[in-house]
Amino acid sequence: MIKFETINELTLKVTCQGGGDQFFTKAGAFICGENYGQKNYQFEKVLLGPQGNPMAAAIGQLTRRFTGENLPLMKVITRGDSITYYCNEAQHVVVYNLKQGETISVESENILAFTQDCKYGVRFLAQGVISQKGLATSTLTGQGPNAQVAVLVDGNPIVLSNVQNGSTLEVDPDAVVCWVGQDPGFKMDLSWKNLIGQASGESYMFEWGGNKRATVIIQPMERESGVNIGMDGGSKGARPTTQNNPTIGSTVNSVQGTLGQLGGMVGGVTGGMGGGMPMGGPGGTTMGNTGMGGLGGALGGLGGMLGL
Repeated sequence: MIKFETINELTLKVTCQGGGDQFFTKAGAFICGENYGQKNYQFEKVLLGPQGNPMAAAIGQLTRRFTGENLPLMKVITRGDSITYYCNEAQHVVVYNLKQGETISVESENILAFTQDCKYGVRFLAQGVISQKGLATSTLTGQGPNAQVAVLVDGNPIVLSNVQNGSTLEVDPDAVVCWVGQDPGFKMDLSWKNLIGQASGESYMFEWGGNKRATVIIQPMERESGVNIGMDGGSKGARPTTQNNPTIGSTVNSVQGTLGQLGGMVGGVTGGMGGGMPMGGPGGTTMGNTGMGGLGGALGGLGGMLGL
């Protein structure tokens, strides 16, 4: 019998009584363990997938790689009473017990461990096109009495549920870790403000209405978005973590740099025009020098445009 529990918020403790069971974890997540007598647990690299059928495992591996939901796994085989511990980069750990037929939808990067009573797969989500991971999510479905899942969260998690009260839940897709229940709808709030860089930064949401019951685990750290919705989002739509308040000195430097670039452009154009005009001098020497001056002005203008 295997039991999952969280220790000190950041570590998964797996207690095995009797041996003969096995479970799966993120490869390399083991940190320590204890048992009575000799070591009675063993780690094996999972080459294709946790499925017992080789053909199903191969198909599952191809699907996970195609959708970007592939997760390097190792299998832990127990042969007696033991306690082992697992973690990943000091992330918080949440343990969820799945009922028979219940499915948890979770990003592959947030999976730490699951028992052999869970069916591991991938499911497509059309409304996930703008979320960080795209069109698919990993799934774990309870198929036995001991279906347990350990999920990784960046920070202390928030749990919202409308299963009992039928409320409407709206969650930023970049903060969602997993959910149990029905899939969300997708809600976008776009306007002309997005085009001029005045968007709120919250232009799209996952929404569970009263007719879509689910329990959602949310982390207090957002991933970088997959799509840049507005001009103010920066690279990949990411929002700045702190408010950037420019000082007077930095503002003056910025203005000076802009004026310098403008002056360089004007100098380059003027020099180029002068180099191409006949100067009436005694032959090609004066014209050649003027042409060299025009070339120098042009290069100076280019350097000014590039901020060199």
